[in-house]
Amino acid sequence: MAKTPPPAADAPVLDQVVEGGAEGDAAPKKKFALKLPAFMAKLPKIPVSKKLLIIIGASVLTVSGAGAAALAFWPSAPAPEQKLAAGQKKPKKAKKAAAAASAASSAASGAMAASAAEEGHSAVAHAQPASAAASSPESAVAQAPVASGPEQAMDKLRRRLTETLATGGKLEGTGPGEMRLTARQVDPHIVAAARAQAHGERQAGGPAEHADAADHPVAPAGRKTLLAKAEAADPHVAPKAGKAQEHAAMQHLHWSYDGPGGPESWGQLKPEFAKCSTGQRQSPIDIKDGIQVNLEPIRFDYKPTAFRVIDNGHTVQVNLAPGNAIEVNGRRFELLQFHFHRPSEERIDGKQFDMVAHLVHKDADGKLAVVAVLLERGSAHPLVQSVWNNLPLEQGEEQAASAPMDLNTLLPADRQYYTYMGSLTTPPCSEGVLWMVMKKPVNIAPEQIGIFARMYPMNARPIQSAAGRMIKESH
Repeated sequence: MAKTPPPAADAPVLDQVVEGGAEGDAAPKKKFALKLPAFMAKLPKIPVSKKLLIIIGASVLTVSGAGAAALAFWPSAPAPEQKLAAGQKKPKKAKKAAAAASAASSAASGAMAASAAEEGHSAVAHAQPASAAASSPESAVAQAPVASGPEQAMDKLRRRLTETLATGGKLEGTGPGEMRLTARQVDPHIVAAARAQAHGERQAGGPAEHADAADHPVAPAGRKTLLAKAEAADPHVAPKAGKAQEHAAMQHLHWSYDGPGGPESWGQLKPEFAKCSTGQRQSPIDIKDGIQVNLEPIRFDYKPTAFRVIDNGHTVQVNLAPGNAIEVNGRRFELLQFHFHRPSEERIDGKQFDMVAHLVHKDADGKLAVVAVLLERGSAHPLVQSVWNNLPLEQGEEQAASAPMDLNTLLPADRQYYTYMGSLTTPPCSEGVLWMVMKKPVNIAPEQIGIFARMYPMNARPIQSAAGRMIKESH
């Protein structure tokens, strides 16, 4: 016979006081009542059990806790939009630009990761502008969903970004939802060489993975080389000049007595100047330990002649009309011109003089002979003064003198001399020149030295090695 359920009146209802306690307790520990709103008072009484009350209470607490947590962590309301200044236009929301920015950002991240392994900190330096642009308030716009195109197109974009960033390009934000990719201009010959290198690596099974050379012009292994060449081609970057570049730069320099075009560089300025650095019979030298012999006297065939004075940018030179010559060792040399150096280029037993005049002669075979007259301070010299009187006002222009010049007055009374084989003392430093240096100096006034010094304070080539050459002197 089935048990009869307890009468409904004995079960608790929602508007009655319920005695609650732990199951199995002999006596209740606490009394509580659940009160419903007034409009529910008319509802029929529903009997409930203790377990149902516990489930309802737990649900209420769970919902309340979830609401409190959501309120605590919910982002604050956006800041009120700032008022625009007068005449300022409100920026338009970039829908397509936002999608492009999203694609460019992901592509740039891939490009940075690809180049970071090879270029170290340089990739980080290039990545900073992109990350700053992505996190800036101006670029925080609603991102439109980007339709993922074919994988080949994305790979192509990544490769192009990698190439641009590897050659010094920049990825930076320019406005809301916009990113600008700035590429450095690179010599097309360099890019063509890099593409050819990448194509060769693909054929050899190298690091290149794509068959289209136009889509993948820079192989990862060649990125550093391309960057170095691009920096060398960029005038805003300090050039890393190689030997070829240095040689090309030297070709544009003009020789001088100091600075980049100074005597130590003469041999590299032009191919025809090579003897200045490679020659073994160069002038001037320190004349000492000469062999004293009865040298044949120099026969000077000088006569009064017309002359013209020119400041050629290296010295004051006097060009003479034909008809003056010397004879030595049975050969005749015609006088072409003479010029000055300060201080003297030659030294005698280590002694240097205030100035020197070089009288340049040439024979019928094109051989050169130079007579050097040493000048030291003393009384004024009339011939030197006549040259200074006819100095041109402009460099490179010839000034013709009104009166002739007699070069016999420039020579010392004692015409003993030293002789040796040497070279020109200015580029091209041609060797095979017969040198005759007068042993006795000639006087020149300090004021006359000062006039030349104002134009050329120093125009003397340094002493060259004698290299065991024979030096003779008159006895």
